[in-house]
Amino acid sequence: MFLPALALLARILMAFSLAFLVPLAWAWAEDAPALRQVWAASGALTLLSGWLLWLATRRHRRELQARDGFLLVNLVWVVLTAYSALPLYYTVPAIGWSHAYFEAMSALTATGATALQGLDALPVSVNVWRCFLQLIGGLGIMLLVVAILPLLGLGGVQLYKAETPGPMKDTRFTPRIAETARGLWTVYFVFSVACLLAYRWAGMSWADAFMHMCSTMGLGGFSSHDASFGHWNSAAIEGVAMVFMTLSGISFLRYFVVIRSRSLRPLTADREIRTYVIVLVASIAVLTLMLLVHRQHSDWEAALRASAFHVISLATTTGYAATDYAQWPVAAPVLLLFLGCFVSCAGSTGGGIKMVRMVLLIKQARRELVRIIHPRVVNPVTLGGKSVPPAVMASVLGYMLIYGAATMGLTFLLLVSGLDLVTAFSAVVATVNNIGPGLGEVGPAGNFGGLNPFQLWVLSFAMLLGRLELLSVLVLFTAGFWRK
Repeated sequence: MFLPALALLARILMAFSLAFLVPLAWAWAEDAPALRQVWAASGALTLLSGWLLWLATRRHRRELQARDGFLLVNLVWVVLTAYSALPLYYTVPAIGWSHAYFEAMSALTATGATALQGLDALPVSVNVWRCFLQLIGGLGIMLLVVAILPLLGLGGVQLYKAETPGPMKDTRFTPRIAETARGLWTVYFVFSVACLLAYRWAGMSWADAFMHMCSTMGLGGFSSHDASFGHWNSAAIEGVAMVFMTLSGISFLRYFVVIRSRSLRPLTADREIRTYVIVLVASIAVLTLMLLVHRQHSDWEAALRASAFHVISLATTTGYAATDYAQWPVAAPVLLLFLGCFVSCAGSTGGGIKMVRMVLLIKQARRELVRIIHPRVVNPVTLGGKSVPPAVMASVLGYMLIYGAATMGLTFLLLVSGLDLVTAFSAVVATVNNIGPGLGEVGPAGNFGGLNPFQLWVLSFAMLLGRLELLSVLVLFTAGFWRK
């Protein structure tokens, strides 16, 4: 029934085996020979697995249906995470499979919640692999697959709808989906090169610049240092990070349209982007004032630098930290975690429910208030001067209902497993929204390494839910999906 999806999964596995060449190159240059063998063996095993699966399914070729697309997207994230975790399991000292899988899932979903300690002492190739996975996963592995599907004789519309974040999934910017996907990856690559060079100019080594470029563009937040950006305490490096985190929090589709139209109007006229900028600026101002009032910093320049970096980092779901902001007044870390739930734009590499959904929800609430006073008024929800179709509003409301239910349900599982309320709730919020650090035991000064295997598997599932926007995952648990 689903053999065509497995046939494409085989090709994806074989293509993914090439990713292991990146850490292998770093291991060859800087690490011990034993590590080179791990990376080579991991890549070979991934290639062999894909080839064997291809032999078993190569005759099953047809246009992918909606169910094929949803199943394939889920399989890609679950299976590729397992293969990504293998080298971590064999190279990181005293790591269990649950921790290795959690780390790989956090990397591929660009969450940035780490279960590892002693990052500074890890081999360079291991840190490179963790961060490189975030570069791949940031924009979405499946968008890359959509770009090459025509070469395989298969259509990619169903995959595009299953993978693309945000409610407006039927929007096309070119006549062919594959052309759109290739355009997105081209923009992504150009931005990544610029970010790499900027980090190097600001004072990072080439290795650190590459790793932090990966986790900045993917809005993942992994670092090669336990102190994250506090390792450098550099205004220039933090400035580079803020610029590219802000850019990556905006839809890459918009950059693609800007290039095609040779006009900035697609950016300046977009309601979601304008709201995104306004929320960031207002939040920075509020947090700066809060830090000054509570005397966390002695002068406004230091307070502005700290607030701007952490607001942009957490709001875009990157999760970098330059200091332990959990020690700030309690409203500050709560505000930062709250911003990560909705600020990043649909079509960006960020997580959360996306700014466009929040805008639509606010408009819908305002519409209902107007209808209470004027029951017969015609007051449709609009976005960008156009009326939003009822089907889109229904999907947004349905998404938010499931989002709330999933957050509460997963939090309850962690509470039953023995976690305290602050740690459990913040860990679920941080993973479902792909933010990274939470509060309590999993705050910016701690990590997820102290959680037991059950808790790690719950949060791994939460990261998958968040990355694939809940419905794409939960549809697999309905009886109708598996019925012929």
